[in-house]
Amino acid sequence: MGFFDWVVRLFSEYWRLFLEGTGYTVLMALIGTVAGFIIGLIIAVIRTVPTEREKSPVKWGIMKVVNFILSVYVEVIRGTPMMVQALIIHYSWFARIGMPALLSAIIIISVNTGAYMAEIVRGGIISIDKGQIEGAQSIGMTHFQTMTLVVIPQAIRNIMPSIGNEFVVNIKDSSVLSVISITELMFMSKSAGGTYFQFVPAYVICAVIYFILTFTVTRILRFVEKKMDGDDSYVICGSQTDFRSQINAKKEDA
Repeated sequence: MGFFDWVVRLFSEYWRLFLEGTGYTVLMALIGTVAGFIIGLIIAVIRTVPTEREKSPVKWGIMKVVNFILSVYVEVIRGTPMMVQALIIHYSWFARIGMPALLSAIIIISVNTGAYMAEIVRGGIISIDKGQIEGAQSIGMTHFQTMTLVVIPQAIRNIMPSIGNEFVVNIKDSSVLSVISITELMFMSKSAGGTYFQFVPAYVICAVIYFILTFTVTRILRFVEKKMDGDDSYVICGSQTDFRSQINAKKEDA
């Protein structure tokens, strides 16, 4: 039997396994990315809280300690492979308390993604013009109000490509979680291939499914980005009383 014959046979016999593995992969990547974004957002906002030692020494000292702890978390998680994190966290903590492997995997992906998202969101916040922050503070907004109402909405738009990239990375990197017996796509592919000792055809099917997932997600995210950009036709009003100060940005017909 030829190579492609094995591909067809394995897929026709074990398509349910591949489908189940794909479902777990998407579930873990989606929840992990969303939870990681929330973690990263919270960390980024905390690390951008302005403090002055002269005005509030106690607050300054507390923020120094908090920022140090968060920096250690970000650097350690970003500096170690997810597979190593999964083995250490699951078998040293979660397995001992009887936590299901799937829940462990979601927490591990969330913690890992949160470290990367923290730097992505912080970069998005820094990219916003400081004049907007100063303007918000000049009208009495607190740091939290400035972040939630002025800065973060713009920052999220700026970092959308990076968020989408993290989602795609999580889809692929979830394959390493087979080391803690998660029945995701890679685990199921290995199981299907082991039936006839035809691992390469099974992994080819696995690779095709991963490509379809990442390609589809990338196109969906690009569509969302375009929607967030708004209409190409708009009018910016520089003054409410002088009509001549309007800047008409509507595209002229070719």
